[in-house]
Amino acid sequence: MRMQYSPDADILTLILRETPPVDAIAEPGGVIVSYDESGEPVSVEFLNASKRQFIRPGETSLPIQ
Repeated sequence: MRMQYSPDADILTLILRETPPVDAIAEPGGVIVSYDESGEPVSVEFLNASKRQFIRPGETSLPIQ
């Protein structure tokens, strides 16, 4: 698993697999889950990540709780 943060879009993405997504579902609360062709989740995106305090812009580490 790896993490990616886009400060311009303020989106934190957890990449679970290096498989291309073929479908995505927007969940309540600004969460988007992407799935591969076999229905397995490949990534989870958190919208407005800094406002939700998932990440602090300018920091190089991400606290995992």
